[in-house]
Amino acid sequence: MADHTNMKLGRKSIRTDSRTLQLGKYIGAGLPAAPAAADWTKGIQKWGMMLNDKLGDCTIASVAHAVQVWSANTAGEITVPDAQVLEYFEQWDGYKPSDPSTDAGGVELNVLTRWRKGAFDTHKLIAFADVAITNLEEVRQAIHLFGGVYIGVGLPITAQTQDVWDVVKDGGAHAKAGSWGGHAVFVPKYDAHGFTCITWGATKTMTNAFWEKYVDEAHALLSHDWLARKGAPSGFKLDELKADLALIH
Repeated sequence: MADHTNMKLGRKSIRTDSRTLQLGKYIGAGLPAAPAAADWTKGIQKWGMMLNDKLGDCTIASVAHAVQVWSANTAGEITVPDAQVLEYFEQWDGYKPSDPSTDAGGVELNVLTRWRKGAFDTHKLIAFADVAITNLEEVRQAIHLFGGVYIGVGLPITAQTQDVWDVVKDGGAHAKAGSWGGHAVFVPKYDAHGFTCITWGATKTMTNAFWEKYVDEAHALLSHDWLARKGAPSGFKLDELKADLALIH
């Protein structure tokens, strides 16, 4: 049985912005349905904790895991060193190693906005767009087209000891969304039964029911590394997205 009780989380409350692009707007009618399953993990075995066993830096650790996935499927796997992960936890989430009270996690929207305006190490983010979390077809499209989605989940205490994250029907207060806390993860894999994320140095599968109850934000990430190698997906309105993005100040 899994035991994640001593692991760190670190996703703060959700922040929204009315200017954030919505992925559904750019999925054209000619875009085929998402395949029944997709897996971009590329057989990677050593994901690395990315310091998330010691610090509440999941919003940054999941960015580093995204880079692993994208690079493994394009030019060759790149693992961003812990020192760089720490640097961005400081820059983007305000952590100060000299002050333990600042180990308070981060906001996903803030992280993505700062990433788009700069870079994570040398890896650039062209854009990000919100995915309709209740539309599992759209979620699967985002994973299939862009190598994964960056999500937030209000973890229940019941998830601490589950090998597969699933809904516990009679879990009481321990099954309440967010009773453990908020967590950010990158999701590069799905099938008919659920989704697989990367967290605490390993992959973790969640059922569709778990997704529907506990996932509370999801973002498609348009990586420069990914699109430069794979090109824009046929049927995806990338030019329209870029035009809309240019209007955001």
